[in-house]
Amino acid sequence: MLIGLISDTHGVFSEEFREFFKDVDEIWHAGDFGGGMELAEKMAQFKPVIGVAGNCDDHKLRFIHPLHRFFVCDGVKVLMTHIGGYPGRYDRTARELIDRYKPDLFVCGHSHILKVMRDHSRGGMLTMNPGAAGIQGFHLVRTALRFQIDSGKIHDLEVYELDR
Repeated sequence: MLIGLISDTHGVFSEEFREFFKDVDEIWHAGDFGGGMELAEKMAQFKPVIGVAGNCDDHKLRFIHPLHRFFVCDGVKVLMTHIGGYPGRYDRTARELIDRYKPDLFVCGHSHILKVMRDHSRGGMLTMNPGAAGIQGFHLVRTALRFQIDSGKIHDLEVYELDR
């Protein structure tokens, strides 16, 4: 399964990101859709979306996209939340969720900083933050990720960068 991972769109889903995601099976959104339900619905018309609400998303969006999700994708246990952190510096709530669900892949957003790391203290769990795809925030480069999941393996990770 080919996955497109995006976060912190803050109301913007540019044509360049649509092109990067044209062949993906699903888009995973790690929160701060922005634009209320309108952007989330526009993305869902383009590709199936699995997402979580971010700290800037309204209560209506949270009915469709909860604050965190745990699911299995082709043998990979996935935990997604907006505010998460990274190995050695997890948010308290994220750490509690990680300890409860013991995912293979932890996905978060919020920082606007693209980061992919292994947490060797948690059995090699992979942590992915796709950075920010929107134009709001301090980041200079807009980013997203694309990767393959097959039979419990994550591979062929690609980074997309777009000047702000």
